[in-house]
Amino acid sequence: MMTLEEVQRRYPEAVTFTFGDNAALCADLLGLVRSGAKRATCGALRDFGTGGEALPVAGRHDIALNWDGSPALVIRTVEVTQRRFCEVDEDFALAEGENETLAGWQAGHRAYFERNGGWGENMMLVCERFELVEDFGGNI
Repeated sequence: MMTLEEVQRRYPEAVTFTFGDNAALCADLLGLVRSGAKRATCGALRDFGTGGEALPVAGRHDIALNWDGSPALVIRTVEVTQRRFCEVDEDFALAEGENETLAGWQAGHRAYFERNGGWGENMMLVCERFELVEDFGGNI
């Protein structure tokens, strides 16, 4: 298995991040990326910028980490849009691979945002579509 330092040398412009807000969710989401079901993700706009994560940019590589901080996989951003929670459509919601319906996506993401800083129907989201570039073996 490659170390994070080795992966960062291979992708020097990459940002590191962890899917989800707990170990079980992280493992589930990494599994969905590996299976091909998950090709999109989103976050609250409030969590980006000064003091937060860098906004994703099309063409950039990111290193998704296992919950323990080891590298899990590398993705490449292919599209970034910003939209309100209430404007997320079924196409994007299903591309996240976590639910089979828009209503399921809304319920799951509402719960996630409520746990992580608050939720509102009009909250702005950063919506990112990506492709899997490299997988470091599924050691979650």
